[in-house]
Amino acid sequence: MAEAKGARKKPKEPFPGAYYLAGAITLALMLLFMALGASLPPGVAGFVVAFVLGLTVSPRYVPFFLAAGVFSAVLGFLGREPQVAWGGVALALSQLLVGRFVRG
Repeated sequence: MAEAKGARKKPKEPFPGAYYLAGAITLALMLLFMALGASLPPGVAGFVVAFVLGLTVSPRYVPFFLAAGVFSAVLGFLGREPQVAWGGVALALSQLLVGRFVRG
C-alpha cells in the first residue's frame, strides 16, 4: 500500500494518442522551419523564424527575450550578419506583441 501512494501518477491524456499527435506536429513544424530557413534569403529567414518562435514565449520571460532580441540585433548589424540582425529585430517585436496582448 505504501508503494502505491509513493508512485507517480501518469498524466491523463486529453484524448487517446494526444501526446503522439503533439510530437508529430512538433516534428513537422521543425522540418517546415528548417526548409523555410534554408530556402529564403538570410535576413528574411532570420526574421520569420525568430518572429514566429518568439510568439511562443511565456509572458513571464518577455523582458529577457526582449533584451536578447535587442542584443542580437545590435551585434548582428554591427557584425554585418543579416540573419542574426533581422532575427533580433523580429524577436524584439514579437516580445513587444506578447507583452502587450498575452496575459500570463
